Amino acid sequence: MNSKIIAFTGGGTGGHIYPGLAIIERLRESFDGRIVWIGSDKESDRRTVSEAGVEYFSVPSGKLRRQFSLQNLADAFRVIGGYAASRKILAQLRPDILFSKGGYVSVPPCAAAASLRIPVFTHESDLTPGLATRLNAKKAEKILVSYEKTVSLLPEALRGRAVVAGNPVRPEIRRGSAEKGRALLGADGKDPIVLFLGGSQGARQVNELAAAVLPELARRAVVVHQTGEAWFPSAPAASARYKPFAYIRSEMPDILAAADLVVGRAGAGTLWESSALSKPMVLIPLSGSGTRGDQVDNARLFEAAGAAKLLLGENAVPAALLEAVNSFLDDRSALKAAGEKAHELAGADAAKTAADLILERIGAR
Repeated sequence: MNSKIIAFTGGGTGGHIYPGLAIIERLRESFDGRIVWIGSDKESDRRTVSEAGVEYFSVPSGKLRRQFSLQNLADAFRVIGGYAASRKILAQLRPDILFSKGGYVSVPPCAAAASLRIPVFTHESDLTPGLATRLNAKKAEKILVSYEKTVSLLPEALRGRAVVAGNPVRPEIRRGSAEKGRALLGADGKDPIVLFLGGSQGARQVNELAAAVLPELARRAVVVHQTGEAWFPSAPAASARYKPFAYIRSEMPDILAAADLVVGRAGAGTLWESSALSKPMVLIPLSGSGTRGDQVDNARLFEAAGAAKLLLGENAVPAALLEAVNSFLDDRSALKAAGEKAHELAGADAAKTAADLILERIGAR
């Protein structure tokens, strides 16, 4: 039995968990040691990781905000508590490495690992490094990034530690079956399928746009809609032409494989999982004062590559969405070309690249 231990950290959203689980799945192909996850006390994070068969330790976590908020004071104490709890867990486990997938919950564990001289690797999914990555990168031996351009956005002193690896995608996504997906949805082989992804927590803007265009779009396509659990009760009634889901879990690989077009935010998970299956996209990135603009940067890169159409700000209205969707559905060659461009962006198997780097560092190859 391998006595080595690999620890992961990250959470807050699925985008900070699923790529880590993809790496873990690759690790398990050749690593028989212990793998653990240090995450937030959110039940959704614990459930997602535990269902993947990974041992889970929760620590207090406070959100890192770029703007002033009274909540920052309370969260500061949670961050301190998260550091203390993480240090205690790491001191007991003594893992051979800590791999951070980002998110505000990852900052205290990375700081604690550095204080214990445990090697740290960190990964950034977005084009522009987030606050958590910028903090974790200072302590990391390697900084894995998804895009070549991201390296130039790091402080010059850290660029030598950067590795362009892409964004890990769950292996089961690549194994999705369009035939199984259509059967699951009760869709015949004639009508196109448009998949709206509102995210695990529900993106109100995407959900409201989906509802607004549904009457017209359903005339020519089967509309599949992941709403998020909070918005699901507000979704239109299900029908033969409209398939709402609060959250798509194990069915996602097959449903995504069946989709002809994906409409959603421009988070790394949506972008890379869609790209892995050559899916063209219409992107409605999260924007405005409450965000650092990472999704806008992501979306513009995919639009410039010809993999997606972008609806931003005042342009994100039902009429513009219908026009963008119909322009793809009316031109199958354009639909195929955009899917091919998306697949080119997805590149190689980032999960395997990350797993190989981890195993090499801990001497398990």
